[in-house]
Amino acid sequence: MAPLKLFLYISLISFLALIVLLVFDPGSGFISYLVPAIFAGLAIGVRGTSTVFKSFSFTLWIFASVSLAMFNPQYFLEVGNFKLSSLIVPLIQVIMFGMGTSLSMSDFSRVLKSPKGVSIGLVLQFSIMPLVGIILANTFDFSPEIAAGIVLVGASPGGVASNVMSYIANANLALSVTITAIGTLLSPVITPLLMKLLANQFIEIEFWTMMWSIVKMIIIPIILGVLFNRFLHGKMKWLDKAMPAISMVGIAIVITIITAAGRDSLLSIGVLLIVAAIVHNTLGYVLGYWGGRLFGMDEESCRTIAIEVGMQNSGMASGIAVGMGKIATVGLAPAVFGPWMNVTGSALANFWRRKVIEP
Repeated sequence: MAPLKLFLYISLISFLALIVLLVFDPGSGFISYLVPAIFAGLAIGVRGTSTVFKSFSFTLWIFASVSLAMFNPQYFLEVGNFKLSSLIVPLIQVIMFGMGTSLSMSDFSRVLKSPKGVSIGLVLQFSIMPLVGIILANTFDFSPEIAAGIVLVGASPGGVASNVMSYIANANLALSVTITAIGTLLSPVITPLLMKLLANQFIEIEFWTMMWSIVKMIIIPIILGVLFNRFLHGKMKWLDKAMPAISMVGIAIVITIITAAGRDSLLSIGVLLIVAAIVHNTLGYVLGYWGGRLFGMDEESCRTIAIEVGMQNSGMASGIAVGMGKIATVGLAPAVFGPWMNVTGSALANFWRRKVIEP
């Protein structure tokens, strides 16, 4: 672990160098590399510390990716004549395949064992977040395509990260996995329907086109992953171990490309979009938790529902934006909301981990 901690010192040195440059040479091009270096050093360094800080490693990598793309967008738009945005959907398919390899038929059978918790989680997730999204979109008076992106994030199911956060929070992990799995399988119908009902006022929503896009991008890879888990689990151990890392790298690349593509728009409306992300995410946690309480769920399940409602699959929303040909506008909200959800999810999970659940 000691070698990993060396990166904390590298991060500190980079931070001090940044301060010096900001004071004496604020126009220096080195600043664009020092900021990502600070986050990257922290991301690696915290892996050598206590368990509490380890969970922030992925979030710090996301910040490193976003800052690199904001300062140097030219590296992440195209290589030669190849547009890097073409990689987004294939990467999401790989991530969803990885999600599928972690699922088994028993995960889906849990619906029959705990239908109340799953039903409450899904209803709250697909009602609270889209409605909060449309309220925020109208309140902040965003441009139509940016507003549609906010609604799209809210209309998306929970992501794989919510399962990790539920595990860290000592919540009901089985319920978390089940809500994520069922919500994702329902998304080809529910997400386009919610978008048609709520976001069609902003941009034209093609229901069947969006539905097929989600099936290709999400459902088919998950089914292939489940089949892989059913028939080949344990036979390719290197792939079993590699898939979580591959998924995390894939998410970081997707966010980097989207950030680079929408950099100019982010610079003009970034602060408002961040405020919207904070409000959207916070209300998801609060209303999800107390919604579970209202329906008589136990503490572990309330924590799970709060995390599932508050954290959406921003990767899926990004892929849909790519399919619509609006990555630099509709795709901006997923690019901003995604990193923020990882930050707050990690913080909330670690807070709950230290808070003992009363019998």
